[in-house]
Amino acid sequence: MLTGLRAWLREPARRNSATLFPSAQGGRLSRDSVADLLAKHVARAAQGSPSLRDKHVTPHFLRHTAAMELLQTGVYRGVIALWLGHESVETTQTFLETNLALKETILAATLPLDARPGHYRVEDTLLAFLNQL
Repeated sequence: MLTGLRAWLREPARRNSATLFPSAQGGRLSRDSVADLLAKHVARAAQGSPSLRDKHVTPHFLRHTAAMELLQTGVYRGVIALWLGHESVETTQTFLETNLALKETILAATLPLDARPGHYRVEDTLLAFLNQL
């Protein structure tokens, strides 16, 4: 993929353009154009990978997936916020809601050495107390 991108950048029309993937008129692609192009390519990819047919793949979904991949590889949230163009890490935090598997992996790594792994079970007396509140 990187080779293809380098070849694209060497194209004569690309050398003088600040827009990496321009519209037919040479300007920036609109959000709708990006979504349409993505839908076209997802439909084509679904021919070889039928599981894609049931997926709702959008530019936002790809953006979120990329952010989660960065998070899972250890990239600092502040860097992800900059990459996403967010003004604050708090904005990014809502975007980076982690999945349950990642949370369980993190929790498993924080168990004391002598602790028995498992899930917390609430005592009936505690539930009864909380239900009375």
